[in-house]
Amino acid sequence: MSKKSPDEKFFSLLDEYLGRLHAGEPVDRESIVREHPELGSALDCLDVLDGFVRELPGEPDATELPSTDDADELSDTAQRQFGAYELIEEIGRGGMGIVYKARQTRLDRTVAVKMILGSHLESSEHLRRFQSEARAAARLQHPNIVHIHEVGELHGRHFFVMELIEGMSLAERLRRGPIDTADAVRLLAATARAIAELHRHGIVHRDLKPSNILLDAEANPYVTDFGLAKMFESDSLRTATGVIAGTPSYMAPEQASGHNERVGPASDVYSLGAVLYEMLTGRPPFREPTPVETVLKVLSHEPELPRRLNRKVPRPLERICLKCLAKSPDARYASADDLADDLEHFAKGEPLEAKLPGLGERVSRWARRQPALILRLGAFGVFYAIELFEFHFTSTSDPTFFRRVSLLLIGWAVASVFFQRLLSSQQWRIRACFGWGTLDAGLLLAILLFLADGVASPLVIGYPLLIVASGLWFRVRFVWYMTALSVISYGVLMADFYFWRPWLARGFDPFIIRHLDFLVALLVEATIVAYLVQRLRTLSGYLGGKQ
Repeated sequence: MSKKSPDEKFFSLLDEYLGRLHAGEPVDRESIVREHPELGSALDCLDVLDGFVRELPGEPDATELPSTDDADELSDTAQRQFGAYELIEEIGRGGMGIVYKARQTRLDRTVAVKMILGSHLESSEHLRRFQSEARAAARLQHPNIVHIHEVGELHGRHFFVMELIEGMSLAERLRRGPIDTADAVRLLAATARAIAELHRHGIVHRDLKPSNILLDAEANPYVTDFGLAKMFESDSLRTATGVIAGTPSYMAPEQASGHNERVGPASDVYSLGAVLYEMLTGRPPFREPTPVETVLKVLSHEPELPRRLNRKVPRPLERICLKCLAKSPDARYASADDLADDLEHFAKGEPLEAKLPGLGERVSRWARRQPALILRLGAFGVFYAIELFEFHFTSTSDPTFFRRVSLLLIGWAVASVFFQRLLSSQQWRIRACFGWGTLDAGLLLAILLFLADGVASPLVIGYPLLIVASGLWFRVRFVWYMTALSVISYGVLMADFYFWRPWLARGFDPFIIRHLDFLVALLVEATIVAYLVQRLRTLSGYLGGKQ
């Protein structure tokens, strides 16, 4: 038998190596290279090619295992091997990363492996955020922060290995309902201490929420997921002003507004307050149908008082929660440690740093909780002040007319309070919205018909205002509903002007074209408002899908 040439031997060894891989047999690459160093460059080349193949469209990614119990799929070692780690199952997936439960073969220990999703390999921003998370977490050593064992890259995949917390996330626990007060205080105090450790290292988490707090078998919390972490010394200018990063229901107003230069430790204190709020009430402070609506509520509204959602919440703990959720960073706790201290004071029955708000602050918070009601009451107040001035200081005042106006405005105000209460109920919220709009349009028509000069009155400006205000509810159907009511009401006023009270036309332009122009203007205005609302809802849906 003739001796094999070096080339024949080379290809024979390479063929044997590939055959064992395809058969799913374990292959010790380092041992092969030590015995046959001539294969080193070829195997490196194969690794690079393998990295490209994994990302081809339509091809399954060997590192992205399906969440399945199919023993045939999971028995294939080649499908679950990732460097020195054997991937066991997928245990989590977020906006840019995927987490696997894995076994580190050399040390025979169970760990969690997080790697960037293949679809984000071309995004320098996602890669930067992923690397930011790895750098931030690797620097930290705290009993309530998930430890990082290794940071690396394989086949173009950036990954890091962290300790595996056997248990569930706080979000999973909250799906069962609110948490007992004592447990909530203990969990948040420990979490706040961990966040304070982040801040001492110059790091702001910026995406603190229940799904990023893991609970072990003893219900001890562990902070994880630093994908949006901001390092003061190196990252303060990288996130452009106007870019909103985070989860709307848990982000601070300065973060929701896109003013990232103002995001600091106080922003994490706000998020801790949002987490506490959800533990006590079963829901975050703000959670609207779309992300855009949620962000707007974060910016301009006050959350419902926790005790209104759960009467078992102690008032001192409610004060702690609301202090964290203050709109101004200066009004919150100065540090996460201060928050933890106050929680521990509460647990021991000691005096708190969080004091009762003054009368002015309570009124201001109440007004921000119910802006629709405050807007109406303010308008009623101005209108009534004008009527009151006319009644007392003009010679043509009519006591009967003034009493009618007073009764109508009082009834309108009482009905508005009623509808505002209905808005706080998820069951009645949509009906209250349409009912309140019907009330406004109906009472405006009544005022114009019975207390004013119909279409000859300047109060007809109320119809365009009703259409504009309807856009604030972010529902296209409601915009067109209020437009229909306004057009119908104005049609009734036109009939009143020409047939029921024709004397109104004296000294007033009687041509119908001016009324048609007004109706066309209402329709054009409604089209613009509905278009803007639809665009916002479309954008909001896109943002919601990207989170």
